[in-house]
Amino acid sequence: MSEAAAITDRRIEILFSAAEIEAQVHRLATEIAAAMAEDVLLAAILKGSFVFAADLIRALHHAGMRPQIDFMTLASYRAGTTSAGAVDITRDLADRIAGRSVLLIDDILESGRTLAFARDRLFSRGAAQIELCVLLDKRGKRKTDIEADFVGFDCPDRFVVGYGLDYAHYFRELPFIGYLESD
Repeated sequence: MSEAAAITDRRIEILFSAAEIEAQVHRLATEIAAAMAEDVLLAAILKGSFVFAADLIRALHHAGMRPQIDFMTLASYRAGTTSAGAVDITRDLADRIAGRSVLLIDDILESGRTLAFARDRLFSRGAAQIELCVLLDKRGKRKTDIEADFVGFDCPDRFVVGYGLDYAHYFRELPFIGYLESD
């Protein structure tokens, strides 16, 4: 069996269904619209947050906001299931940050290193306000003193995939969030 087949043939248990995710995205959009300026810059951290960010920007539009969006690619996991500890920028934001209100979006807040790194970088570039929005929060895994302002779900201590989250670059296409069943 090839390595790809060994990965993709594993059974996935659903943790959060597509309907549950949709409901949380709309709830988050309502909360964000009530708390932030309507012309906020969404700064999505790739690759994991791209599905969440796409759904969130549409929900924010329906909540009366006019957000702009830009992307930054940060790497800390490589092909493994645990953070390497260091964060590398492989693509930075192109939009002007100085004086802006920014909503920093990520798929999951776990150790906190990636979001802390991104937040500090945006503040150093002159952001006036930065709020953090994550789909999933693994509070028990924190290595830095950081909390998200907007959270979709509290996440159990499982390695999760789907809805943009991956394992070795597989499973991002799933419409739900699940975890790989143990062998």
